[in-house]
Amino acid sequence: TQFYCGKLVDLGSVGSLLTEICLTSIFTQFVRFNPKKMESIWAILELLLISAIVLAFGLAAAIVFETFRRRFNHTHVEAPPVFEDPTSFKPVRCPHIFDPAEKYISLIIPAYNEEHRLPGALEETLNYLQRRAANDSTFTYEVIIVDDGSADGTKRVAFEFVKRHSVDNVRVILLGKNHGKGEAIRKGMLHSRGELLLMLDADGATRIDDMEKLENQIHAVAKKGQQSEDSAGRDSTIKISDVPAAVFGSRAHLEEKALATRKWYRNFLMKGFHIVVLLAAGSGIRDTQCGFKMFTRSAARKLFLNIRLKRWCFDVELVYLCKWFRVSMNEISVNWTEIPGSKVNLLSIPNMLWEMAIMSLGYRTGIWKIYS
Repeated sequence: TQFYCGKLVDLGSVGSLLTEICLTSIFTQFVRFNPKKMESIWAILELLLISAIVLAFGLAAAIVFETFRRRFNHTHVEAPPVFEDPTSFKPVRCPHIFDPAEKYISLIIPAYNEEHRLPGALEETLNYLQRRAANDSTFTYEVIIVDDGSADGTKRVAFEFVKRHSVDNVRVILLGKNHGKGEAIRKGMLHSRGELLLMLDADGATRIDDMEKLENQIHAVAKKGQQSEDSAGRDSTIKISDVPAAVFGSRAHLEEKALATRKWYRNFLMKGFHIVVLLAAGSGIRDTQCGFKMFTRSAARKLFLNIRLKRWCFDVELVYLCKWFRVSMNEISVNWTEIPGSKVNLLSIPNMLWEMAIMSLGYRTGIWKIYS
């Protein structure tokens, strides 16, 4: 009694004392009267420890294997897309990112089972583009819809818009099976015709007229580069497509409101992902996952020929590659609304961590070569 009273004074907490008394008593009684059971528990703990070590080594080996498998960037869809004129049913020439630009801007929209959300987003987007084209003869555009192996009527919806707006303004790429958002965007970027290339989501979560904010930032970067050329006495006739620049739409200014309104697991994903991104790609962009990003043709050529990740984390790889190539990066706040039907869920966490681990190992060890 005196001993525990002494502990009571030291601990300063009746709760802590009672917990210690109970645990000590239970452990003593268990060991005294159940030595065989105690040996069994130690055997189970040893088995669990060994299993954990084996799993850790197995996971590490799998990450190394997958990193080497993607070493030469051959895991992407290599077959060229075939564009078809819906009026004549004749194939249309397929452009490539190395070809000179033929349009002012290309909009790349990845779509996976977006039969219901895609029509509204496309209608709003094309109405906006048509208004701008009517007021400015130099504003030429194309919309590229990349069907990422949808199992619903996404393909049908996309081709309806091709028929209404012509294959010169709206084109569809079919990947055949689901490869991931990153792969769909990469495919669209590599076969686009624009001086500027904008990726945006099929749900219409970001207002399309916000693309002007991104445009203005790229033009500001180009103007600054032109002034530097002038001051150095060099030829300053630089095309906007030749300026290596990227602008990331950002929802960072909406984070406080998002935390209060979004589902708990999406907030958990967001916070955890921010930490992982900081470790993998470093600081610089607060919101890497906003699906509203613009690139010049020069920047897209460097970035999307090297990108290896196919799904959620490809945005982080873009940030890493922008830093590697010294592509100008800027972050611009955009208007954004959460649209029902998001495909991000708790099952996305293991895939995100998997891809981030592969990317970090691949680039930091030099296993993944970056081609310029």
